[in-house]
Amino acid sequence: VQLVESGGGLVQPGGSLRLSCAASGFTFSGYLMRWYRQAPGLERELVATITTAGDFTYYRDSVKGRFTISRDNGKNTVYLQMNSLKPEDTAVYYCNARVYAMDYWGKGTLVTVSS
Repeated sequence: VQLVESGGGLVQPGGSLRLSCAASGFTFSGYLMRWYRQAPGLERELVATITTAGDFTYYRDSVKGRFTISRDNGKNTVYLQMNSLKPEDTAVYYCNARVYAMDYWGKGTLVTVSS
């Protein structure tokens, strides 16, 4: 299983970024996918989840209405569209897949929200 995140960077408050996670090594369309984030000095936290067909999503309260998780099963990719970014969204964002009861993680992509 391999997960590779991309799309992070420096953005001003109120700006937008779109993260991507390219997956390989497993049947992508058969698994829930999740985005987590970890800010400096804090624990990793779940940001969003999407079901296999993309018909159900979950968001933590602090990102509801601003972030959108989506997936393209034909491209084995999951996305996180982040709008109206705030300084408190600054973190390393990780893609996660739980395959055969084992958690797999990418190396993460850094998102910095600052003026």
